Amino acid sequence: MRFDNSTMNGLLVSKVLDARIDAAVAQELKLALLQHFQPEPQTVILNLEAVTFIDSSGLGALVSVLKNRGNGGDLIISGSKGAVASMFKLTRMDKVFRVFATTEEALQAVSK
Repeated sequence: MRFDNSTMNGLLVSKVLDARIDAAVAQELKLALLQHFQPEPQTVILNLEAVTFIDSSGLGALVSVLKNRGNGGDLIISGSKGAVASMFKLTRMDKVFRVFATTEEALQAVSK
C-alpha cells in the first residue's frame, strides 16, 4: 500500500496512491494509519481520490482505525468518488466518518 503524506495547515494529509483497498491490503492500511496516532493522537485526513474500489475489509480497517485512534485524534475521509463514495453511503459509513468531497473542504471544516 502506497501513501503520499504531507502536512497542510498543521494537519497530516495521507493520500492513498493505490486504486484498490480490499482484503489483500486492509491489514497493511490499518497498521500504516494507526502509526499516525502514536505516540500522540492527531487528526488525519485520508485522501481517497485515487481509490476506485473499496470492499468490506477495507471499510473494516478504516473503522478499526477510527475506534483505536486515541483520545483527541480523528480520521477524516476526503476525495471519495464513484464506487467508493457509493460504498460509504450504501453502508452508512458516511454517517460514521466525517466525509468531504475534497481535502480543501476537510481542512476548512477542521479549521473552524
